[in-house]
Amino acid sequence: MPEQTRPTVEIQVEKIPGVAMPAMATPGSAGYDLCASRHTVIAPHKFAMVPTGLRIAMPHGLEAQVRPRSGLAAKHGVTVLNAPGTIDSDYRGEICVILINHGDNEFVIEPGMRIAQMVFAKVTEVEFRVCNELGSSDRGEGGFGSTGVR
Repeated sequence: MPEQTRPTVEIQVEKIPGVAMPAMATPGSAGYDLCASRHTVIAPHKFAMVPTGLRIAMPHGLEAQVRPRSGLAAKHGVTVLNAPGTIDSDYRGEICVILINHGDNEFVIEPGMRIAQMVFAKVTEVEFRVCNELGSSDRGEGGFGSTGVR
């Protein structure tokens, strides 16, 4: 099968010296790994904001989503608390990742450790219109498990 190419968008990056650039682990990856920029210890059942040492600028119409790394969750019970975290196109501060330790042991983060992944997505702008009645659907107002368990 011929190699597929994906469209690219330029993202400007400002970083502190020694910090790793976001990188895809494999050619088929959807996310760019984010690494911690400093030593952090997260106590059991607590959370911490972990800095990456990165600031980015992306074009209007994009967002960056900060998502958990499945390996940290499966092996240590550590995940992104507000997953997915959203980085707006006009944010210029340092990217920090809010990690929560659901485990029973301290979790030690060292500089350079991969702590999350960043996925870029297009943002759709919408126009809200007030109406007196919504159209019907088969589902109606059913929610929160109303479609059954499979």
